[in-house]
Amino acid sequence: MGDKSHPQITLVGKGVCFDSGGLDLKPSAGMRFMKKDMGGAAHVLGLAHLIMSHKLPIFLRVLIPAVENSVSSNAMRPGDVITTRKGLTVEIDNTDAEGRLVLCDALAEADNDENELIIDFATLTGAMRVALGTEVGGFFATNDHVAEEITKAGNKINDPAWRMPLYQPYTDLFSSTIADMTNCSSGPFGGAITAALYLEKFISKETNWVHFDVMAFNVRALSGRPLGGEAFGIRAVFDYLQTKYNTQN
Repeated sequence: MGDKSHPQITLVGKGVCFDSGGLDLKPSAGMRFMKKDMGGAAHVLGLAHLIMSHKLPIFLRVLIPAVENSVSSNAMRPGDVITTRKGLTVEIDNTDAEGRLVLCDALAEADNDENELIIDFATLTGAMRVALGTEVGGFFATNDHVAEEITKAGNKINDPAWRMPLYQPYTDLFSSTIADMTNCSSGPFGGAITAALYLEKFISKETNWVHFDVMAFNVRALSGRPLGGEAFGIRAVFDYLQTKYNTQN
Protein backbone atom coordinates (compact mmCIF):
# COMPACT_ATOMS: atom_id res chain seq x y z
CA MET A 1 0.00 0.00 0.00
CA GLY A 2 1.23 3.47 -0.80
CA ASP A 3 3.29 4.88 -3.64
CA LYS A 4 5.42 2.23 -5.32
CA SER A 5 8.07 4.84 -6.05
CA HIS A 6 8.76 5.09 -2.31
CA PRO A 7 11.14 2.70 -0.48
CA GLN A 8 9.45 -0.60 0.33
CA ILE A 9 9.26 -1.84 3.89
CA THR A 10 7.62 -5.16 4.70
CA LEU A 11 6.26 -5.97 8.14
CA VAL A 12 5.74 -9.60 9.18
CA GLY A 13 3.87 -10.59 12.34
CA LYS A 14 3.53 -14.00 13.95
CA GLY A 15 -0.18 -14.71 14.20
CA VAL A 16 -0.55 -17.92 16.19
CA CYS A 17 -4.05 -17.30 17.53
CA PHE A 18 -3.61 -19.89 20.26
CA ASP A 19 -0.63 -22.12 21.01
CA SER A 20 -1.31 -25.35 22.84
CA GLY A 21 2.14 -26.66 21.94
CA GLY A 22 0.69 -29.25 19.58
CA LEU A 23 1.68 -32.86 20.27
CA ASP A 24 4.52 -31.53 22.44
CA LEU A 25 1.72 -30.22 24.63
CA LYS A 26 2.45 -27.33 26.95
CA PRO A 27 1.73 -27.80 30.66
CA SER A 28 -1.41 -26.01 31.81
CA ALA A 29 0.50 -23.13 33.40
CA GLY A 30 2.46 -22.52 30.21
CA MET A 31 -0.67 -22.67 28.07
CA ARG A 32 -2.80 -20.36 30.19
CA PHE A 33 -1.97 -17.09 28.42
CA MET A 34 -1.24 -18.41 24.94
CA LYS A 35 -4.05 -16.25 23.56
CA LYS A 36 -1.19 -13.72 23.44
CA ASP A 37 0.73 -15.72 20.84
CA MET A 38 -0.78 -13.51 18.15
CA GLY A 39 1.07 -10.59 19.77
CA GLY A 40 3.49 -10.26 16.86
CA ALA A 41 0.59 -9.85 14.43
CA ALA A 42 -0.99 -7.25 16.72
CA HIS A 43 2.32 -5.36 16.88
CA VAL A 44 2.59 -5.30 13.09
CA LEU A 45 -1.00 -4.08 12.67
CA GLY A 46 -0.35 -1.31 15.19
CA LEU A 47 2.89 -0.27 13.50
CA ALA A 48 1.24 -0.36 10.07
CA HIS A 49 -1.55 1.88 11.39
CA LEU A 50 1.01 4.40 12.67
CA ILE A 51 2.85 4.43 9.35
CA MET A 52 -0.36 4.90 7.35
CA SER A 53 -1.96 7.45 9.65
CA HIS A 54 1.17 9.61 9.54
CA LYS A 55 1.43 9.16 5.76
CA LEU A 56 5.11 8.25 5.86
CA PRO A 57 6.61 8.14 2.36
CA ILE A 58 6.89 4.36 2.42
CA PHE A 59 5.51 1.64 0.17
CA LEU A 60 4.24 -0.73 2.84
CA ARG A 61 3.57 -4.46 2.68
CA VAL A 62 2.15 -6.36 5.66
CA LEU A 63 2.23 -10.16 6.00
CA ILE A 64 0.49 -11.96 8.86
CA PRO A 65 0.65 -15.77 8.86
CA ALA A 66 -2.40 -16.63 11.00
CA VAL A 67 -2.64 -20.19 12.35
CA GLU A 68 -3.55 -22.33 15.35
CA ASN A 69 -1.19 -24.79 17.04
CA SER A 70 -3.45 -27.53 18.33
CA VAL A 71 -3.58 -31.26 18.96
CA SER A 72 -5.53 -32.90 16.16
CA SER A 73 -5.52 -35.90 13.85
CA ASN A 74 -3.41 -34.04 11.29
CA ALA A 75 -1.09 -32.26 13.73
CA MET A 76 2.63 -32.21 12.96
CA ARG A 77 4.60 -34.89 14.75
CA PRO A 78 8.13 -34.81 16.13
CA GLY A 79 10.32 -36.39 13.47
CA ASP A 80 8.26 -35.15 10.52
CA VAL A 81 10.17 -33.41 7.73
CA ILE A 82 8.54 -30.50 5.93
CA THR A 83 9.58 -28.50 2.88
CA THR A 84 9.39 -24.75 3.41
CA ARG A 85 8.33 -22.10 0.91
CA LYS A 86 12.00 -21.37 0.18
CA GLY A 87 12.66 -25.05 -0.53
CA LEU A 88 14.73 -25.75 2.59
CA THR A 89 13.72 -28.91 4.44
CA VAL A 90 13.09 -28.82 8.18
CA GLU A 91 12.96 -31.72 10.63
CA ILE A 92 10.35 -31.10 13.33
CA ASP A 93 12.14 -31.59 16.62
CA ASN A 94 9.51 -29.92 18.79
CA THR A 95 5.97 -29.03 17.71
CA ASP A 96 5.92 -26.21 20.26
CA ALA A 97 8.49 -24.37 18.12
CA GLU A 98 5.78 -23.65 15.57
CA GLY A 99 6.03 -19.88 15.28
CA ARG A 100 9.27 -19.96 13.35
CA LEU A 101 7.73 -22.44 10.89
CA VAL A 102 5.04 -19.99 9.83
CA LEU A 103 7.34 -16.97 10.10
CA CYS A 104 10.01 -18.48 7.87
CA ASP A 105 7.56 -18.92 5.01
CA ALA A 106 6.27 -15.37 5.42
CA LEU A 107 9.83 -14.02 5.50
CA ALA A 108 10.72 -15.98 2.38
CA GLU A 109 7.70 -14.48 0.65
CA ALA A 110 8.62 -10.98 1.88
CA ASP A 111 12.15 -11.43 0.57
CA ASN A 112 10.84 -11.99 -2.96
CA ASP A 113 10.43 -8.20 -3.19
CA GLU A 114 13.16 -5.58 -3.25
CA ASN A 115 12.79 -4.27 0.29
CA GLU A 116 14.73 -1.50 1.91
CA LEU A 117 13.90 -3.18 5.22
CA ILE A 118 12.00 -6.23 6.50
CA ILE A 119 10.85 -6.12 10.13
CA ASP A 120 9.16 -8.97 11.94
CA PHE A 121 7.62 -9.15 15.38
CA ALA A 122 6.94 -12.42 17.21
CA THR A 123 6.28 -13.86 20.63
CA LEU A 124 8.88 -16.42 19.70
CA THR A 125 10.91 -17.75 22.62
CA GLY A 126 10.81 -18.10 26.36
CA ALA A 127 14.60 -17.84 26.18
CA MET A 128 14.33 -14.13 25.40
CA ARG A 129 12.19 -13.66 28.50
CA VAL A 130 14.84 -15.42 30.56
CA ALA A 131 17.55 -13.19 29.09
CA LEU A 132 15.80 -9.81 29.29
CA GLY A 133 12.81 -10.31 31.55
CA THR A 134 9.27 -9.38 30.56
CA GLU A 135 9.59 -5.63 30.06
CA VAL A 136 12.39 -5.19 27.49
CA GLY A 137 11.94 -5.97 23.82
CA GLY A 138 14.87 -7.93 22.41
CA PHE A 139 15.74 -7.73 18.74
CA PHE A 140 18.25 -8.96 16.18
CA ALA A 141 19.41 -7.06 13.10
CA THR A 142 21.59 -7.66 10.07
CA ASN A 143 22.40 -3.96 9.66
CA ASP A 144 24.43 -2.30 12.42
CA HIS A 145 23.30 1.23 11.60
CA VAL A 146 19.61 0.31 11.65
CA ALA A 147 20.09 -1.47 14.98
CA GLU A 148 21.86 1.51 16.51
CA GLU A 149 19.16 3.93 15.36
CA ILE A 150 16.33 1.75 16.70
CA THR A 151 18.12 1.43 20.03
CA LYS A 152 18.63 5.20 20.22
CA ALA A 153 14.99 5.83 19.33
CA GLY A 154 13.83 3.42 22.03
CA ASN A 155 15.99 5.08 24.67
CA LYS A 156 14.72 8.52 23.65
CA ILE A 157 11.02 7.67 24.02
CA ASN A 158 11.23 5.12 26.84
CA ASP A 159 10.47 2.10 24.66
CA PRO A 160 13.58 0.02 25.39
CA ALA A 161 14.88 -2.24 22.63
CA TRP A 162 17.94 -4.38 23.31
CA ARG A 163 19.98 -5.81 20.45
CA MET A 164 20.97 -9.46 20.69
CA PRO A 165 23.75 -11.17 18.68
CA LEU A 166 23.30 -13.27 15.55
CA TYR A 167 26.15 -15.51 16.70
CA GLN A 168 26.74 -17.67 13.63
CA PRO A 169 28.55 -20.64 15.28
CA TYR A 170 25.27 -21.52 17.01
CA THR A 171 23.80 -22.64 13.66
CA ASP A 172 25.40 -26.01 14.41
CA LEU A 173 22.88 -26.43 17.25
CA PHE A 174 19.97 -26.96 14.86
CA SER A 175 21.67 -29.21 12.32
CA SER A 176 19.83 -32.34 11.17
CA THR A 177 20.97 -35.66 9.72
CA ILE A 178 17.85 -36.00 7.53
CA ALA A 179 16.96 -32.41 6.58
CA ASP A 180 18.62 -29.06 6.03
CA MET A 181 17.98 -28.20 9.69
CA THR A 182 15.72 -28.82 12.64
CA ASN A 183 13.17 -26.31 13.88
CA CYS A 184 14.92 -25.80 17.22
CA SER A 185 18.27 -26.28 18.86
CA SER A 186 19.52 -29.50 20.40
CA GLY A 187 19.90 -28.03 23.89
CA PRO A 188 18.35 -25.45 26.22
CA PHE A 189 20.92 -22.69 25.80
CA GLY A 190 20.82 -19.65 23.52
CA GLY A 191 17.26 -20.38 22.41
CA ALA A 192 16.43 -16.84 21.29
CA ILE A 193 19.64 -16.67 19.25
CA THR A 194 19.16 -20.03 17.55
CA ALA A 195 15.54 -19.12 16.71
CA ALA A 196 16.75 -15.90 15.08
CA LEU A 197 19.49 -17.76 13.22
CA TYR A 198 16.88 -20.21 11.94
CA LEU A 199 14.80 -17.33 10.57
CA GLU A 200 17.87 -15.68 9.05
CA LYS A 201 18.22 -18.71 6.74
CA PHE A 202 15.13 -17.44 4.91
CA ILE A 203 16.45 -13.93 4.32
CA SER A 204 18.95 -13.16 1.57
CA LYS A 205 22.32 -11.86 2.72
CA GLU A 206 21.86 -8.44 1.14
CA THR A 207 18.50 -7.81 2.83
CA ASN A 208 18.26 -5.48 5.81
CA TRP A 209 16.24 -7.42 8.38
CA VAL A 210 15.15 -6.75 11.95
CA HIS A 211 13.59 -9.47 14.11
CA PHE A 212 11.84 -8.59 17.38
CA ASP A 213 11.25 -11.39 19.91
CA VAL A 214 8.80 -9.85 22.39
CA MET A 215 6.68 -10.71 25.41
CA ALA A 216 3.62 -8.74 24.16
CA PHE A 217 2.10 -8.98 27.62
CA ASN A 218 2.40 -7.17 30.94
CA VAL A 219 2.64 -9.54 33.89
CA ARG A 220 2.36 -6.66 36.37
CA ALA A 221 0.56 -3.35 36.30
CA LEU A 222 2.79 -0.36 35.55
CA SER A 223 2.03 3.32 35.13
CA GLY A 224 -0.10 3.61 32.02
CA ARG A 225 0.43 -0.08 31.30
CA PRO A 226 -2.18 -2.35 32.89
CA LEU A 227 -2.00 -6.11 33.08
CA GLY A 228 -2.46 -7.77 29.71
CA GLY A 229 -1.46 -7.13 26.13
CA GLU A 230 1.38 -4.66 25.63
CA ALA A 231 3.32 -3.24 22.67
CA PHE A 232 7.10 -3.70 22.71
CA GLY A 233 9.37 -1.88 20.30
CA ILE A 234 6.81 -0.51 17.85
CA ARG A 235 7.12 3.04 19.15
CA ALA A 236 10.90 2.79 18.86
CA VAL A 237 10.66 1.43 15.32
CA PHE A 238 8.09 4.03 14.29
CA ASP A 239 10.23 6.85 15.70
CA TYR A 240 13.18 5.50 13.71
CA LEU A 241 11.12 5.28 10.51
CA GLN A 242 9.54 8.68 11.01
CA THR A 243 12.91 10.33 11.60
CA LYS A 244 14.55 8.60 8.63
CA TYR A 245 11.86 9.03 6.01
CA ASN A 246 10.43 12.40 6.99
CA THR A 247 13.97 13.77 6.95
CA GLN A 248 14.51 12.45 3.44
CA ASN A 249 11.33 14.02 2.06
